[in-house]
Amino acid sequence: MFKTRAKYHLGQVVRHRKHPFRGVVFDVDAMFSNTDAWYEAIPEESRPAKDQPYYHLLAENEQSFYVAYVSEQNLVADYSGEPVDHPDLPDLFGPFEDGHYPLHVQLN
Repeated sequence: MFKTRAKYHLGQVVRHRKHPFRGVVFDVDAMFSNTDAWYEAIPEESRPAKDQPYYHLLAENEQSFYVAYVSEQNLVADYSGEPVDHPDLPDLFGPFEDGHYPLHVQLN
């Protein structure tokens, strides 16, 4: 039986280890659940393992806002205390408090 535990939780602010962006976790897949084309577009030397949690993020960098799909190995917790400014945050979360975003909607 496959068992995994996500390191990061919904509403948590995280940063990418290698790329200059941060975001808020809004969904977690226990293991890779995107397309093979998406996975193969990642350079082979940088391709993360599929058998780990993958996170859906409301992400931002200095130029834009977007949704990112990132492996656990490529994330670190963001303890800066700075909010994320993604425009879709109010659709899912309440106001930033104590370094994270509380869920604003009920999930199944």
